[in-house]
Amino acid sequence: MGGRRALHYVLKIGDRGQTACFFRDVLGMKVLRHEEFEEGCKATCNGPYDGKWSKTMIGYGSEDNHFVVELTYNYGIGEYCLGNDFLGLTLQSSQAVANAKQLNWPLSEVTPGVFETEAPGGYKFYLEDKAQPSTDPVQKSHPCRIQLKEVNCLLA
Repeated sequence: MGGRRALHYVLKIGDRGQTACFFRDVLGMKVLRHEEFEEGCKATCNGPYDGKWSKTMIGYGSEDNHFVVELTYNYGIGEYCLGNDFLGLTLQSSQAVANAKQLNWPLSEVTPGVFETEAPGGYKFYLEDKAQPSTDPVQKSHPCRIQLKEVNCLLA
């Protein structure tokens, strides 16, 4: 079934400024849209939080044809305790590796050509130091675009 794809992944964040810096300056993503909400999500999609919150969709292109990340911020919550079910996102981008090195963002090489780093709040990212291959002419015009390569999850 060729039409299926992951649409987005939700990360709860405690520091919007630092997190935006990581996604924008290190990973090279752009803010696609931002929404503010005065009360908790009626579908409980935001967890057990009843107050004001926001979500920012961030990525390399339109949500219609790119994987994006939803950054969810609950006002008054400065940090979250991360669980053990999310190991990280693996992204293929020599540009992200170069950006991180230029900005002195902490990186550690876990295997040759694969670097581990963390977004503010502790979410792990594995950056493969490879150019992003593309056969899509639209994507070729965005050479800094990073493709989601895999989502690593443990199943209990």
